[in-house]
Amino acid sequence: MHARSGRTVRDLRRENRTAVLRRLYFDGPMSRLTLGPATGLSSGSVSNVVAELVAEGLVEEAGSVDSAGGRPRTLLRVSSGSGFMIGVDVGETRIRIELFDLALTELARTERPLASSGPRTARYDVDLVVAHLREGIAEVLRAAEVPAERLLGVGIGVPGIVARTPEDGAVVHGQTVDWDAVPLERLLRESVELPASVPYWIDNGAKTLGQAEMWFGAGRGARSAVVVLFGSGVGACVVTDAMGPGRALEWGHLTVRVRGRRCRCGALGCLEAYAGAEALLERWREAGGRPPEGADEETALTAMLAAAYPAGTGTAPDATALAVLEETAEYLGAGFADLINLFQPERILVGGWAGLQLGTRFLETVTGYAREYALRYPASRTGIGLGTLGPEAVTVGAALLPLVDFFAQGGRRPEAEPTPPSPAWQTALRDRVSS
Repeated sequence: MHARSGRTVRDLRRENRTAVLRRLYFDGPMSRLTLGPATGLSSGSVSNVVAELVAEGLVEEAGSVDSAGGRPRTLLRVSSGSGFMIGVDVGETRIRIELFDLALTELARTERPLASSGPRTARYDVDLVVAHLREGIAEVLRAAEVPAERLLGVGIGVPGIVARTPEDGAVVHGQTVDWDAVPLERLLRESVELPASVPYWIDNGAKTLGQAEMWFGAGRGARSAVVVLFGSGVGACVVTDAMGPGRALEWGHLTVRVRGRRCRCGALGCLEAYAGAEALLERWREAGGRPPEGADEETALTAMLAAAYPAGTGTAPDATALAVLEETAEYLGAGFADLINLFQPERILVGGWAGLQLGTRFLETVTGYAREYALRYPASRTGIGLGTLGPEAVTVGAALLPLVDFFAQGGRRPEAEPTPPSPAWQTALRDRVSS
């Protein structure tokens, strides 16, 4: 049966369920009476939808509030235990896998370090990464005693560009990690012991970071923002009204110096060849600095910062480390200026393990250079700051991918290969969070 608009009754029911779930998730607990005006549904539609969701265990009672002259009103909320998501960050120094309930409470986590030395091809060996994911997913499910059948999906943030094909699903083109059209989704379906109905959502890690910060972190309330992922390399996600929920940018491969340093992507003069943590440490070493022998990048960057900014020790700053950091700040500032001039965002937010470790002091210097290089008017309207969700932001954002689809389907569990929810729906959800 079709409604006059061309939508079926099933479509309308799903949209009504989505509206109720969305309001309860972000604005709840709420009563049936307040759900009506909040969703635009009639009292009868609200009662029917709530009855369905309560019967299915998706919605539960959460106390009551007094009403003017009548019986107390029962409050409702989304049941946190009615579904679970796994978020994965295939990062540059480790793979982090976390299990969340529907309220995004972390229930279990595991981390698998990636080799800090040797060729990058060995560090990101596809079979090794798939094995880490297979074992890590099984570990977090076992630790939290959650049956795989209750998973709403697995969201994965990866380095590189993600495309989809009918045969393989998500295919990753990660030039900096030597991934050339890796059919990651197919490999996971063949390797990981999960029901066929559990969907995989695979996207660029900068985009999952951006989604998390926009919904629950420092991006809340902004109509437009660029969220920068600063780790071994650099990437970004831009969120504007025109781009809806966000688009990953290969910002790190913007050319900042013609015939400059060789980037790990193979090109010359990329921003990442100067501003990523890996390049930063290489330049410190080339200038005569001494990173700790055998240390991973995070430990080495900590040592560099301690040398450059020896707070409270009475020791003079290491001039070499300070000079390399100053030059890096200028390159990043010029890169920020390009983002400001191109997108004119309300905010630029910096996340990623290296960005958070460099912290406010370094960001103040970057901001100064960004103001110098950018056009004055858009620069005056752009705030620059750190993300607030910490190093787990990529996994949180990855876990949001199946959650978005679950709500878009009206709280129906996946039975087949997922289809991405419409950008308009995701934009509406972001608007609700921002208000």
